[in-house]
Amino acid sequence: MMSAPLTFALPAPDLGAWRAGNTGTEGVWRFDSGAPGRHVMITALVHGNELCGAWALKGLLEAGVRPAQGTLTLAFCNLAAFGRFDAADHDASRFVEQDMNRQWSDARMDAADTLERRRAAQLRPFVREADWLLDLHSMHEPSAPLLLTGPHPRNQELARAMAAPEHIVIDAGHQDGTRMRDYGRFGLPDAEAGGSRSLLIECGFHGDPASRAVAQDQCLRFLQAAGTVDAAGLDRLLPGWRLPDAPRQWALEVTGPVVARSERFRFAAPYTGLEVFPQAGTVIGDNDGEPVATPYDDCVLVMPSTRQARAGVTVVRFARRRPL
Repeated sequence: MMSAPLTFALPAPDLGAWRAGNTGTEGVWRFDSGAPGRHVMITALVHGNELCGAWALKGLLEAGVRPAQGTLTLAFCNLAAFGRFDAADHDASRFVEQDMNRQWSDARMDAADTLERRRAAQLRPFVREADWLLDLHSMHEPSAPLLLTGPHPRNQELARAMAAPEHIVIDAGHQDGTRMRDYGRFGLPDAEAGGSRSLLIECGFHGDPASRAVAQDQCLRFLQAAGTVDAAGLDRLLPGWRLPDAPRQWALEVTGPVVARSERFRFAAPYTGLEVFPQAGTVIGDNDGEPVATPYDDCVLVMPSTRQARAGVTVVRFARRRPL
């Protein structure tokens, strides 16, 4: 089925006062408490049309949030793509040349042959130095928020401690490149990763103002869990940012992707994600004439979308669900 147009109701934030940063790297801010503690990093605008994270970082800066211990780094990542943003054609500002969130290997960054690879290389020193990373994103389609932990138990424990959102995606990444969340020691097994933690939050549809509220809430919960600022300080500085805890949390263990053969991939219905199919073999789409069916009972769809469909692009992932 064809994707219907969606209303883009979240305005683009004015980043003029915050674009330069204070580190010598455009868009990157760093605040050092002078006291021992974790180096915590929050990133936004890895994709230029994902505005919710930019709103959240702007809010943290405007509120004067500073670490009580350790260091806090805030980064607006793909400013070149964001500079092209047009709500009437928002997908066109996802990136300039290629998806920045598939370029996080040293070989790709060192190649420096695209704008996104050069920009990732500028951000690389900050990501390397971070102990905890929260990467703020949004989605092509309306959906409940999803917190992506990767396969590592340490990140799942952090998701449980944060107590929101309801759905936690346990995934091994994308076949077409490494995400920032998986770069360097963030991608290592628990026994080798030291005290590192890394999360990626998909806050909802790009153009839904509710995605901004989710991004704000996740920033607050992450900073509290990291010990960067205590709960009382966060609630004082960021009134209205804390949303209710999730009533429960589900782990969605991704078992594999469906990769489009071409831009002609079609779903059998207008899925928005988190649909549960009781029976294995249920046909959910057509991939250039080949039926796509659920591989097991109680299969969950994670982030189905054809808006970026072309050969080699993941259009949905299958997952098994259990209590977190």
